[in-house]
Amino acid sequence: MDLLFRDDAYLRSCEATVTQVDDDGIRLDRTVFYPNGGGQPGDAGTLTLADGTTVQIVDTRKGDGLEDVVHVPSPGASVPGVGDKVTAEIDWPRRYRHMRMHTCLHLLSAIVKAPVTGGQVTETKSRLDFDWPEADLGKEQIAEGLNRLIAEDHAVRPRWITDDELAAQPELVRTMSVKPPTGSGHVRLLDIEDVDLQPCGGTHVRRTGEIGAVDVTKIENKGRQNRRVNVVLKEP
Repeated sequence: MDLLFRDDAYLRSCEATVTQVDDDGIRLDRTVFYPNGGGQPGDAGTLTLADGTTVQIVDTRKGDGLEDVVHVPSPGASVPGVGDKVTAEIDWPRRYRHMRMHTCLHLLSAIVKAPVTGGQVTETKSRLDFDWPEADLGKEQIAEGLNRLIAEDHAVRPRWITDDELAAQPELVRTMSVKPPTGSGHVRLLDIEDVDLQPCGGTHVRRTGEIGAVDVTKIENKGRQNRRVNVVLKEP
């Protein structure tokens, strides 16, 4: 399957052919739909057939392989058949909010100098959990740092390295609970110019300025060493 969102997160639709339909959902030969992963929700949207029939896609999930994406239709929906041509179109406003929030979490991981133990992206608020027993920053300091990096409008771009190059630079991996997928020969990095570089397969904005103003609502104690930092978009 050709995962178009990996190279162009701003691509809202594409023409595709149905390759498989089963109880899990619908598979296509190419897609703009991002599947749930890395704390980012799967995309929603529509598949439109040649006769104008529209199938609502309520979720997108990873299948069995690294490049296997399953489009989940709404319950009871009539689904296309194998070989049918469709126009796949994402719910763009929802996806764009995810892109802004996901990029913001990368900035957050650059400010808080601690390993990441978990995270979640939603449309208006998100969080990262850190192995951070002695929190040395308050929420006001973190918010100030985030908004400064956002206002500086750093370029954001994906790039690739080999599995061997990643193995030689283990410091690039910040997450303790989830390791980047290897075995295909290459790993996708997200490079925020002069700020952050780490493996990530998610969708992101092109410049930090697109995130807009944010606020840190609270820092929660989630255990002896774990601290959760909650971030919201001020203007969804």
